[in-house]
Amino acid sequence: MTKRFSVKASALAHRRLSGGIAGAFSLAVLALVPGSVTAQSLMNHNSNAPVDYAADRIELQDRANRVLLSGNVDITQAGLRLQAARMTVAYRNAGGIEIERIDANGGVVVTKGEERASGNVGIYDFNRRIITLVGDVALRQGGNTLNGGRMVIDLTTGRSTVDGRTAGGAPGQTGSAGGRVSGTFAVPNRD
Repeated sequence: MTKRFSVKASALAHRRLSGGIAGAFSLAVLALVPGSVTAQSLMNHNSNAPVDYAADRIELQDRANRVLLSGNVDITQAGLRLQAARMTVAYRNAGGIEIERIDANGGVVVTKGEERASGNVGIYDFNRRIITLVGDVALRQGGNTLNGGRMVIDLTTGRSTVDGRTAGGAPGQTGSAGGRVSGTFAVPNRD
């Protein structure tokens, strides 16, 4: 079952700072700003585009202004794809449904183009235009990898920041990455 939410732009969304997944890995960028990368594919992502969703089970909770989706949940928006075992879509009804936030858990994967980010838990804040992934975070683009405890993706700038923290943790606290960010750069064959 595939449904479509129409997301309206709010004045608040246009006034606030935003966030997202980052594109072209650049050794120079990573060397200058540890744990931060920029992705062209997520820069200026249209958070106001319609949101399509599919799941094995959907429960509408009108009084609570939320939709619970479970089982192979798959949400797409303007080329951005969010997948997880379970998601809660929080909305407000202001003459039409306006999505405010999606909370996802259980093998969360965010993809756009050739970029793929994953984590245990994900939050897509539509008003701030930020996606946050927490727990066993991994960012992949081609042969390049970046791993950590938490990732914040700015959908306006296309900048992603990765650190070793887990949810609510302080810098240096151990998570799956031992409180540190790690990764691998693919190096082309230069015969």
